[in-house]
Parts: sequence; structure tokens; C-alpha cells
Amino acid sequence: MSNQHFSRRQIIQYMATLSVLSALPPAVMAQIITRQPPHSPFNSDSSAEDVTAGIDLSGMTIAITGVNSGLGYETMRVLSLRGAHIIGIARTQEKADKACATIDGETTPMFLDLANWESVVRCAERIRAMNIPLDGLITNAGIMALQDLELVNGVEKQFAVNHLGHFILINQLLKPVLASPQGRFTLLSSRAHRRADKGIEFDNLDGSKHYEPWNAYGVSKLANALCARELAARISHTEATSNSVHPGVIATGLLKHLSVWEQWGAKYFGWAFLKTIPEGAATSCYVATSPELVDVRGFYFADCNVEKDVSPYLQDDAMAAKLWEVSEELTRDYLPANQRA
Repeated sequence: MSNQHFSRRQIIQYMATLSVLSALPPAVMAQIITRQPPHSPFNSDSSAEDVTAGIDLSGMTIAITGVNSGLGYETMRVLSLRGAHIIGIARTQEKADKACATIDGETTPMFLDLANWESVVRCAERIRAMNIPLDGLITNAGIMALQDLELVNGVEKQFAVNHLGHFILINQLLKPVLASPQGRFTLLSSRAHRRADKGIEFDNLDGSKHYEPWNAYGVSKLANALCARELAARISHTEATSNSVHPGVIATGLLKHLSVWEQWGAKYFGWAFLKTIPEGAATSCYVATSPELVDVRGFYFADCNVEKDVSPYLQDDAMAAKLWEVSEELTRDYLPANQRA
């Protein structure tokens, strides 16, 4: 890709062009808005720095969860390198402070615990109190393959943390993202969504009928992708976008939840199939910043391109709509007041 320098002003000009296009007949406009994203020149070997080369994020503010290590930290580092002000969110204030202190650019450390939904609301309130548009929200934090069934507010913990905690944050920050000239929601999913072989089992969200660690993780990752898809539909009348990504299989802190033999295999044989952290952060950074994706919403990306090898459930709009409704019911006390009726 060339090192063309993309500024915030250029992106806004692009959006102005889209407003002119809106005068076209609805059928024509629908084809433009729902077009397939262009094929990018990047692949599984591309790094986060590669995919953001030449992009100027000066003047933009992007919030990222899970910045204290791994993919979240690399995403924060690279987007800050490109000029963005990063709201770096971690599970404790100490972790957020420590991570942000190592970044040369402008950062604002904040904390939330996705298993403590009141803390999610308080974090969102602090962000809204900054009274600035939010150009992006990257929901990066998560847990994986808990060996034993645990519950959070009566819901299986991986679903509660990976999906519902972020669902609350997304809804709490909807207004500041929509206030941006072209806000972007980037939700980390995973190819593990295919482990949810029955889709979202709405009658088993507490794991009482059956619990298997990888299936439960798959359900939570399918929920991330479906949430991004339904959100895309709900904001389709705005300039904002919502997409989900598979970062790849990376040796991050998530591996601590694996069995001893799985951790051993990743440690000694991971070089054969694992991505590096800079490679793993590439797709999130690409989807969150590429000028090529200004009007692209509702897609699932892997290796910086639309992924076609997905579970049929990932494209189930009825399941996505039901997930949103059920998620609202489960988190109603933690949503903005206008969504509690």
C-alpha cells in the first residue's frame, strides 16, 4: 500500500461526498452503502504498523478496552503513534495508569471490570463527561475457555464478560461515537465463534443445561459478531460504522485459562501456527482506521479482509436481533435511561 497521508479532514470530505450521494434513488444508495469492502493489500503477516502507515489520526479520540497487555496494548501503542488520543481502559486503575504511562502520545487511563457492570457504567460516565466526540471504540478485552462454570449476575461468565459487559459499554457510549464525523465500533470476535455449534442458546445462558469451556467461549465470540452486525443495522442511518474482527490465534494472557497441556503446546509449538502480537493487532487497527472502510458496516474481518469462512449463525439477522433484545433485558438497569422503558 502506498504511504498516502490520510487526514481527518480528508475523511470528513469523503463523508460530505456520501451526503451528496444520499440524493440518489434508495435502491441505488442501498447498493452503495451495503457494498462489499474493497480487498486490502494486507494479509496474515501484516502488522498493526503496516496497516496504519500513512494514516494521520491527529485530533481523533479512540477508546480501547484491555490495554494493559497483549493486543490491547499494541493497538493503543500503534494508534497513539499515528496521532490518536487514546482512552486506555484496563480492569484496574493501576493497570491502566501503568500501561498508559509507557505511551509517548496522549492517553487518558480509565478502568472498568467487565464482570462488574456498575463499573462499566461509571467508566462510560467519565468518558461522556469529557464532552468530546469519540471517534472509535475498540472492545478488545475478554476471557477465554474458563474450565469451570462461573456466573455473573446469573449468566455464564464468558458471555457476561465478553459480550454483555461490552454491550453495556457500547450503549453507554453510543452518543459520543455518533457525535464523531465518522465514529467506528470495532468488536473483537474470533474464529472460535464456530464452536457455538447451536448458535446462541438463549435457554442456556446460565450454563445450567450443559457447560463446555470452548463452546461457551464460542457462544460469547459469536455474540460479539452478532452484536456488531445488529448494531450496524441500528446505526445504518448515521455516519457511524460497526464491524467485528478475528485477530488470529496469538499467545496472549488469555492462554492462562487453558489447561496445562494446551499452554505447553502453545509455548513450544506455537511458532508454527500462532501470530505475533503486532500481527494480531493488525486487523483491529485496519478496521478502526482505514479510509477504505468509511462506509462499511456489518462485516466480519480476518487478516484485514472480509472473512467468508464463517458459521451460518454469524449471518443470522434474526438471531442477532433476538440477541440484542435479550441483552437489553439482561442489562436493563445498566443501560442509558432512555433504553430502560
